[in-house]
Amino acid sequence: MQTGFSSKAFRLFREMGKAGLKPGSVTIVGALSACGHLGCLGTGVESYEFAREEGFDSNITVHNARLDMYANVETWIRLFDEMPKRNVISWSSMIVGYAINGESEKAFALFSRMKNQGIQPNYVTFLGVLSACSHSGRVNEGWQYFNFMAQSDDKNIQPRKENYACMVLGRAGHLQEAYNFIKSMPIEPDPGIWGALLGACAVLWNIKSGHHVSDLLFEFAPETASYYVLLSNMYTASGRWCCVEKVRQRIKQKGARKVVAYSSVELNGEIHVLYGGDNSHPQSASILAKLEDLLKQMKSKGYISETHYVFHDVEDEEKESTLSTHSEKLAVAFCLINGSPKFQIRVMKNLRICGDCHTFCKLVCRITMREIIIRNKNQYIILKMAFVHARTSGDSRE
Repeated sequence: MQTGFSSKAFRLFREMGKAGLKPGSVTIVGALSACGHLGCLGTGVESYEFAREEGFDSNITVHNARLDMYANVETWIRLFDEMPKRNVISWSSMIVGYAINGESEKAFALFSRMKNQGIQPNYVTFLGVLSACSHSGRVNEGWQYFNFMAQSDDKNIQPRKENYACMVLGRAGHLQEAYNFIKSMPIEPDPGIWGALLGACAVLWNIKSGHHVSDLLFEFAPETASYYVLLSNMYTASGRWCCVEKVRQRIKQKGARKVVAYSSVELNGEIHVLYGGDNSHPQSASILAKLEDLLKQMKSKGYISETHYVFHDVEDEEKESTLSTHSEKLAVAFCLINGSPKFQIRVMKNLRICGDCHTFCKLVCRITMREIIIRNKNQYIILKMAFVHARTSGDSRE
C-alpha cells in the first residue's frame, strides 16, 4: 500500500485468504486502505467483518482505516461515534474528511470538540483545519492557525511541507501573495508546493503567472508530466496551440510520461478497471451503446459537451468523441448495465474529474434516479437527485 499499488495489495490479500492464511491487524489495515483507494466498499465491509470476527474490532488502527474507507459524511459520523476509543488520527481523519467535503463549519466544530476533550492536535489535524479555512474563504483565520503552528515548540504541530502547500492562497485570487509566501519559506519548497501554485494559476487561467511558475517548477521536477499537462491546459483553453505544441515537445525531450487515466468500480465482489479511450474491455460495445443512449437523452435536455476540456486542436465533433470516452463515463455506463437499479454507483478515479464529466454524471443521476459517488485522493463528488456536492484540491485531469 505504501508504494501506491492498491490493486496489487488487494489481490494479495485475497490470495492470502484462499491459501488459508489468517491476516493480522496490520494486514487488515492494509486491506481496508486498499479498498478505500479502489472504491471497493463491499469488499471493505467484508474485510472489517472478518476483522471483527478475529477480535481486531477493538484495534484503534483498524477503526481508523475503516473510517478512512468511506466517502459518505453520514457514515463517517456514525462510525466515528461507534468507535470505543479514538486517538489523534481518528479525530484528524474526520476533520480532514469534513474539510475536503466542503463541510467547513463541521470541521471547525469537531476541532473545538477535540480540543475540549484534551486531545492534542498534530500537523495533520491542522492540515484539515487549514483546508477548511481555504474552502470557506477564511484567509485571515487560516493565517492565524498557521502562525500558531510555526511558533509552536511541539514538533508534532510545527508545519510540514503539506501545510505550506495548503497555505498557497492562489485559489483565493492572491497569486502574488502566495508566490511571496513560498519565496520566504524557511524550508526549501518542493515540487508539491510549486505545483499547488501552478494549479492555482490554472484555476484562475492566469497564463503569465503560470508560465513563470512552471519554469521554476520544471527545474525541480522535469520528468513529472502532470505539471506539463497543467500548463498545456492553460494554453489550450486560450487557443494558444503553438505554445501547446512547445510543451508537448518539451515533454518528449524530458522523457516525462503522462499518467494513464482510469476508473475502477466494484461489482459482485470483483474490481473492474476501465481506461479512458480504451475499447479492449469485454463489454466495450455495450458500454459505448449505453453512453450513446445517455448522451441522446442528455442532449434532448439541453446538454452541450464542454469541448474546452479536450486539449487537442481538432474539430468539435472529434472533441465530443474524445470526451465521451473518459474513464469515469465508461465506468458509470458499465455500472448502469451490470448493477441493479438499487445499486449505488461508486467510481474511484486516479485523476481529477473534468468539468464535462461532472456535468455528465449530474445529468445521468437525474435521468436514471441513481446516486453516484466519484472519489479520488483529493476529491469527493456526491451526486443525488436534488444534491450535488464537490470539493477538490489540485490534481491532473484526464
